[in-house]
Amino acid sequence: MKKYSIIVASVSVLIIAFASCKKSYLNEKPYSLYTPLTLNDSLGFEAAAVGLYNYESTILTYSSAQGWPSVWQVGTDVANATANQQGIEVPYYNYAQLTSTDGAASYIWGKYYALINNANIIIGSVEDPSNTKLTQKGKNAIDAEAKFFRAYAYNNLVTLFGKVPLITSALTVPKTNFVRASLDDINNVIISDLTFAGNNLSDLNAGTLKLNVQGKPVDRANKYMAMQLLAEAYLRMGKNDLAEQQAQAVISSGKFSLINSRYGVRASGGGDYYSDMFVYGNQRRAQGNSEAIWVIEQENPSSVVGGNTDNAQQRRVWGAAYYNISGLLPCDTLGGRSIGRLRLSNWVLYGLYPTGDMRNSQYSIKRQYYYNDATKPALLGKPVPFTGPDTLYKICPSTLKWGAFDPNDTFGYAMIKDFIMMRLGETYLLLAEAQVKQGKTDAAAATINILRTRAQAPQVTADKMTLDFVLDERARELIGEENRRMTLMRTGTLVDRATRLNSNDVQHPTTGLAAKNLLLPIPLTEIQLNKDAVLEQNPGY
Repeated sequence: MKKYSIIVASVSVLIIAFASCKKSYLNEKPYSLYTPLTLNDSLGFEAAAVGLYNYESTILTYSSAQGWPSVWQVGTDVANATANQQGIEVPYYNYAQLTSTDGAASYIWGKYYALINNANIIIGSVEDPSNTKLTQKGKNAIDAEAKFFRAYAYNNLVTLFGKVPLITSALTVPKTNFVRASLDDINNVIISDLTFAGNNLSDLNAGTLKLNVQGKPVDRANKYMAMQLLAEAYLRMGKNDLAEQQAQAVISSGKFSLINSRYGVRASGGGDYYSDMFVYGNQRRAQGNSEAIWVIEQENPSSVVGGNTDNAQQRRVWGAAYYNISGLLPCDTLGGRSIGRLRLSNWVLYGLYPTGDMRNSQYSIKRQYYYNDATKPALLGKPVPFTGPDTLYKICPSTLKWGAFDPNDTFGYAMIKDFIMMRLGETYLLLAEAQVKQGKTDAAAATINILRTRAQAPQVTADKMTLDFVLDERARELIGEENRRMTLMRTGTLVDRATRLNSNDVQHPTTGLAAKNLLLPIPLTEIQLNKDAVLEQNPGY
């Protein structure tokens, strides 16, 4: 939260500088503007709302620490770091190093509070009674979009840090007396914001979608995003019956359907209908993805200047570093050039998927590599042997969900795929979790079997329905998509599952994991700068 002080000070300097200039010929009188001066009309609010998506994108595409995506996966049950790690992820499998000076915890804290402040600016402006340039319906739509993002940020902060300061109005002056609010107070704001958003965001009916400058629909907030997030928040709060209602309402809306047939840009090529969802050019609703509830769109920077907010590392992190093997060249079927900063855990690779599960097909998890360099004819087409340390990250099995090859960028600098933030497959999993937690095991089995039918996996029975099984199924369905650390922290299962399923990695085993790690440390810098009140640290840090 220290950034607010810097921002306010910078603004003050600019005001003083302009005020000291007395020459009238320096006074500008703009007759038209590309950007609004204040948030009081539709153009200004539209620009501010788009900024919320852009800001969330900067969190997802952060590249200064290239191991950033690994922070949320290694040291859980699904992944381990490799010899090609970068450093920011080390405290998230070697937990003895996770302290209050941790860079990842500090970064995510600052980013989400900045997102909250940006949302609060919009909310305060649109709810100002003096604003008469918008209709009440227009105000509600803008208000709902900003409140969705505020609730999203707070839900993530509470999951990661527990009790945190609650700020519901924009900060305009430096503040150094923050205190941690009660979970009830924060949860009430989340529920209120998402309920308002669910009632006032657009439906997915014809004519209600936002269009880009080409007249094509873009993925902006809709009511089902709010409902899905509220289902997840209710599960965290233990309000399982309400979570069930929200998830069921999304499913019953008829606006979404599970992908059950080939579609899109690779429909006639190698693949299956599950993997089709993750092909570049297939991820958006407008591109045929009927499961998509929320997608943050990225554009290829080689064709659209500024199409990416940063240099996203997901492909490099999740994909194997096969380009280091003589006789292998980056190509589309291998997912483009990756670096292998993490490796799927042995539990995922050898114990998770039942025989025949489509989610484990060669089009979703690459397990076998074949030499493809035509300049080495003696090797061309032959299988690459799995021998020695190469199997730990160079040709290790890896998910292809982030794989994409751009012939204009064979080095693989930019990650050009969209971020599927919410889809219907997860909605069924949230529903099943809510049902299990209420003891509705027959209903939970029926819900899970809908996903397993789509995946051509064996059906399950009610006696198998436990929270552990639902979390297993989440890994089968959402590996590479969900923030696994947050899921396990939300459900209180991180310590048990990471220790039980993934503590025997050869190269970088999970060590030092303890109950305190169910929450992250409050950044020490925030505590130190908060000089006029006590910002309490989480226990154990």
